[in-house]
Amino acid sequence: MSDTNIIIKNDPKLECDIALIENANFNLESGEVLKNLKIAFKTFGQLNNKKTNAILVCHALTGDQYVSGTNPLTGREGWWSKMVGPNKPVDTNKFYVICSNVIGGCSGSTGPKEINDKNSEIYGGDFPSITIKDMVNAQSLLVDKLNIKKLFSVIGGSMGAMQALQWAIDYPEKISNVIHIAGALKHSAQNIAFHEVGRQAIMNDPVWKNGKYFESNERPERGLSVARMIAHITYLSEDAMHRKFGRKLQSRDIISFGFDADFQVESYLRYQGKSFVERFDANSYLYLTRAMDYFDHDDTFKKKIEFSHKPNNHIKYLIVSFTSDWLFPTTESKIIVNNLNNLARQVSFLEIETDKGHDSFLLDEPQLDSLINGFLISNFGKINE
Repeated sequence: MSDTNIIIKNDPKLECDIALIENANFNLESGEVLKNLKIAFKTFGQLNNKKTNAILVCHALTGDQYVSGTNPLTGREGWWSKMVGPNKPVDTNKFYVICSNVIGGCSGSTGPKEINDKNSEIYGGDFPSITIKDMVNAQSLLVDKLNIKKLFSVIGGSMGAMQALQWAIDYPEKISNVIHIAGALKHSAQNIAFHEVGRQAIMNDPVWKNGKYFESNERPERGLSVARMIAHITYLSEDAMHRKFGRKLQSRDIISFGFDADFQVESYLRYQGKSFVERFDANSYLYLTRAMDYFDHDDTFKKKIEFSHKPNNHIKYLIVSFTSDWLFPTTESKIIVNNLNNLARQVSFLEIETDKGHDSFLLDEPQLDSLINGFLISNFGKINE
């Protein structure tokens, strides 16, 4: 796809840039085609003269391009503001950080809530199926448009880790380092099962209407809220839930003998579900969880890395897991590490002891902060010697 087809415009409402790929086909892994693809993205920091300090941060399932600063859609801090910014572990005084909303998302990139050029109507449930590979292909086009030949690093946790791994497989010549956090070579049967329960909650909401709920200016809030509550349980650990809530009652001394939120943990989950429907699109949730389910490099990773990396272009990897993450347990990260070690690739690995569960990478974990900063600064010094 020619670079001349890509233009970048600022979107004042979204307070971000939009890369628009005009009058060209963007071919999806499914065989479907998207026209006039939009990629919403934010950048932080300055690109240096040698263009060697660019870092792509890939967001997780419910993230977006607002990795740092203030999200104009929610008024809240960016989803990784603790990690990305001036004098933070990913220091924007040193690095040029790029973060884009994945295709299929709901924060400005082409997805189910955007207009289908074929009929000038909102895609809704007619949006084609997408994969992690499709997301990365779109990101690669954006990086090309920004005239960056090689990213210093690609960083991601959870679904973002899937994207980072896909970059190493498909575009090894375009990256120097990968930081893979709380991920795996494949989405497990258990993870697919949790996603399916969440999707069924959405699709069985009478407002969903086969993805056409926007036609009546409605949202399947009940179904999406339940899907979020189910998913949020998987992001925590039993120890973290016990520490935060235990069996504490919510605003009363005795139980109600009914179905109100007697326990604090119930009230917490209901709040998570309610706040989520205000910022996320139900159809996007369906498509992105499906993309994660389709991710599977269990049999192909080692072969692809072995033959796609040139001898003088070996990527350095940092693989991070958490002791209490039962969604993507450490055993999954060790499979990646063992594959890389068997190929004599440069890989560092750390399992961080914490009781915060899968979401540890988004929370206050000083060991993760120092680890990422040390890895970036050490390797950045080497390429700029």
